[in-house]
Amino acid sequence: MDDLVAAYPKLVTKVQIGTSYEGRPMYFSTGGNKRTAIWVDSRIHSREWVSQATGVWTANKIVTDYGTDASLTSLLNAMDIYLLILTNPDGYVHSHTSDSMWCKTHSNNPGSIMCVSSSPCPSPGAITNPCSDSYHGPSPRSEMEVRNVVNLVKNHSNFKSLIYIHAYSQLLLQSMTGMKLNNSMGRAAVQKLSSLHGIRYKVGSICKIIYQASSGIIDWLYKLGMKYSFAFELRDIGCCGFIQPANQIIPTASETWLGRKDIMVYVRDHPY
Repeated sequence: MDDLVAAYPKLVTKVQIGTSYEGRPMYFSTGGNKRTAIWVDSRIHSREWVSQATGVWTANKIVTDYGTDASLTSLLNAMDIYLLILTNPDGYVHSHTSDSMWCKTHSNNPGSIMCVSSSPCPSPGAITNPCSDSYHGPSPRSEMEVRNVVNLVKNHSNFKSLIYIHAYSQLLLQSMTGMKLNNSMGRAAVQKLSSLHGIRYKVGSICKIIYQASSGIIDWLYKLGMKYSFAFELRDIGCCGFIQPANQIIPTASETWLGRKDIMVYVRDHPY
């Protein structure tokens, strides 16, 4: 990110939105200040390595294509893109140094000596066991990383879309409450995506095509007024799972970029 700021100072800025539990900075890359904006978020679950790699590739794609890609140039002239490449920095470090399958944050849990951390966005049933990968934490927004994001969204107040990057399963997920509005957008996006390498993604609400997921940020943002909210679950469908080989990073990032850009252009052309 520092390299992009240095190379494109008129296009990219770096904004610290807070620190993690262990004191690591959390940065957004952005082009402006409180204009209408799209928020792209990757690597909240630390074992999903291809998500962050896709975020880094996306940042570079945006700055290098600005001025040559007409639709992207028009988009950035009208709106900002906020890109949080690493939402869970403590989990990221732990997944690289100790346990590559680590999913959660790295905070201490009251009453649990052996089990640290909470899931920033837990899966079904709000798990109460602190040792579970899906432990919901001691209270809503207990994790500092989540609070930083919540504060940013509320203080900015002009985000129109979230594009959330996860892995894996080849899905484009949306809010149950936003199904009618976003379903056609999602289907158009995956059609663009599949045009590059023929990879197929399913489209639908989280509850219908995977499972009931508690504490979903897509639903929270829709309720808050952010109508265009989606989550991509990247390659693959179980062959390599979380351990995608390095040669899959660019194909994964480049094909989903076509879908993500399609959503962004729609947001630009359909303000609210």
